[in-house]
Amino acid sequence: MAVKFLGQFLLERGVITPPQLLAAIEAQRASNPLLGELAVRQGLLTEAQARRINDRQRVEDRRFGDIALDLGLLDPAQVETLLAAQKAGRRLFGQILLDQGVVDAATLEAELAAHRADQDAAHHALAVGVADHALAELANGAIGLCGRLFPRMLDSQCQAAGLLATGELSAYPHVAHVRIEGEQPLFIGMATDRDTMHRLSCAFLKIGPERCDDALAIDGLGEIVNVLMGYVVRNVLPDDVQYQAFPPDTTVPAAQLAADRGRSLALLMNSQQGPFVLLIGN
Repeated sequence: MAVKFLGQFLLERGVITPPQLLAAIEAQRASNPLLGELAVRQGLLTEAQARRINDRQRVEDRRFGDIALDLGLLDPAQVETLLAAQKAGRRLFGQILLDQGVVDAATLEAELAAHRADQDAAHHALAVGVADHALAELANGAIGLCGRLFPRMLDSQCQAAGLLATGELSAYPHVAHVRIEGEQPLFIGMATDRDTMHRLSCAFLKIGPERCDDALAIDGLGEIVNVLMGYVVRNVLPDDVQYQAFPPDTTVPAAQLAADRGRSLALLMNSQQGPFVLLIGN
């Protein structure tokens, strides 16, 4: 059992088709622009200023508006106006399906109830599985970071879906991990299939798919992990930990990284760019 986005859940149950899923996802994204996009659209920031704030967000786990205030690029009233506009325009996935005529109200209500029950059971199983592990605190911190970072860094929601066994990792052959050595050695990695690797890297590098070959895609995956590790070090590890960080490594298979189940976790993560495995170990 795995945690699933509503769209994935409905697709697997045959309620919607793949084209309907993609259309609804695009409509939802359009209804929920990032704060920087809204600020540029309303003439409050230039694109260069928004990029400057986004660049700061890559090294600081802080909200766009807070950084804009610190830099003096927006005032509190402007930030509040942008947040209100963002909230007012946001549309739920189910409402979009209704508006597009994909489902009727009775069907949506029944499917939402089934989805909630499925999610509750999957969340419980995941929480129990992680809680019993020695890396539980680190894993929960990394999961939370992915949930906060992915929307602004990769234009994608992200959530933990379940634990994977070593034998299930062959479906994710493209791997990058970053290791730190010291008082509290650890590694963070991501494993994906080829298509997801390309989508993640294109979103991170802000380039079109025609410009992203396999070599650039795997480098992009390594940089995503590098950023994630930076946040883990700052937000999850104790402040007084001494360590040495190493560059991203793309040569070690996921099954090898997760071979020692007592010292590693392989977490299936769902994102709108595709599923991937979050690898954590020491």
